[in-house]
Amino acid sequence: MEMNQVTLPVKNMEEAVKFYLVLGFIQIVDTPHYARFSCPKGNSTFSLSLELEEFKNGAIIYFETEKLDMLAESLVAKGVIFEQLPTKQRYLWKEAVLKDPSGNKIKLFWAGENRLSPPWKVEKRG
Repeated sequence: MEMNQVTLPVKNMEEAVKFYLVLGFIQIVDTPHYARFSCPKGNSTFSLSLELEEFKNGAIIYFETEKLDMLAESLVAKGVIFEQLPTKQRYLWKEAVLKDPSGNKIKLFWAGENRLSPPWKVEKRG
């Protein structure tokens, strides 16, 4: 299997679409209640679904880029507010944290080889 996409709930589709376009994603579906984006690199997609009722999303969406520092600087210059600028983590990743206009938590990160092969890697299968 390969993961295809994740769908995030949003409160305001127009505001959310603008946010993800500023982050650099490419919009490939545009409706009043649903939008889909492709990532600038690779084949992954993610989508937004308009939710009319209150919601709380505890998921965290990670987008990886080797040019994390440069991306964060350019986004700050465009007015994007970060909860945490790129910071080295104890688990050997460098992460920046922000939230989209609907409160969905987003992490921009760079892990390099440590994403799939950290020093503590195990290979368990069912």
